[in-house]
Amino acid sequence: MDSDENHPSDSGPSRKRSSSALQLGPRKKATSSSPLVLHGRHFGRTVFALCNYPALLTAGILRLEELQDSPIEDYPADVRREHRVFVDLIDSYPGLLDRLTSGEEEDVIHIGELLGKGASGSRGDDTKTLKSAVLEWLVPRGQAVIPPLSRNIKSDRGFNHEVTGALLCPAGLDWSNTAIKLGLKSGETAVRGDQWPIFLYAGYEYDPEDPWKGLLKSDILICGFKHVFTSPSSVDKEPKATRSGNAYLHGMKSVTKGSLAYIATQVRFSLSSSSVFSRTDTVTDLENFYHSILDLLEDPDESEEVIDLMTWWTRRIFPNSSSSQRDISKNSALFKIRAKRATLQARANINTT
Repeated sequence: MDSDENHPSDSGPSRKRSSSALQLGPRKKATSSSPLVLHGRHFGRTVFALCNYPALLTAGILRLEELQDSPIEDYPADVRREHRVFVDLIDSYPGLLDRLTSGEEEDVIHIGELLGKGASGSRGDDTKTLKSAVLEWLVPRGQAVIPPLSRNIKSDRGFNHEVTGALLCPAGLDWSNTAIKLGLKSGETAVRGDQWPIFLYAGYEYDPEDPWKGLLKSDILICGFKHVFTSPSSVDKEPKATRSGNAYLHGMKSVTKGSLAYIATQVRFSLSSSSVFSRTDTVTDLENFYHSILDLLEDPDESEEVIDLMTWWTRRIFPNSSSSQRDISKNSALFKIRAKRATLQARANINTT
């Protein structure tokens, strides 16, 4: 695993600034490697992927001062999300807040550049490896993709190919309809990032009467997640020797909302014909897609479905984790110990009443 660039926005970090720190900034290479680079790799994959870290840190520090006079609820929704990401970041790296508040502005920017280097590095690594790996997951094992797809050139993917086109077709549209297919191929039918593709759904089936049914539970997403987080070799079997996997290296024991949105975005890009992962690409509209997935997963009104979804994912990816909350086997010693303890406690309660 490699241990292993973003530049701060020119706009000020007040609530009136025109751009958000939760957008990619212009590319700028950091010149050194550090634990912050490693942390940026994991944070980008699991919490928020498309970040301008120097701007995020600068704005976050100033906002901490502003929050002494006004609550975060008074800020617009995009600023509230930006602040949640900032808080998650400083909470996830011990001592980071002290370094930020005690340092000069250039120190804050340098820390942000190191975090950004890690995040952009992991994103680039995953984009590169998934480009080839995803071809193994398009059709059932033993079957061939016809016509064949190149592992290194993406121009024949997207709506230019029958298989990838069917997977990328927005849920609710019929790829088998000739007019729809031609419109998508020619670009006449524009697809926005919040028009989710059918590959997000289990069995690649969408129920317009129950749009939550099977959402974000497809096999290709599971393959993509295992490839990035538990190891490429774990895709076809239960994970065993995964000590080199990203999840193990960073103590990850549950699937996060950010990691699910990240993998969905990476898989969507790998299926597309676009050659460069860019937020300015209006064809793939990657940033809008990523944000729309997070919007759903962070929506308080959808919390019941989201909790069920995240539990389902954690059980699938980390079956031995305590976060999976699996039921105890009824014929196990642990079940009998727990049952005996419950009986004794019940008797004790009766005797005291």
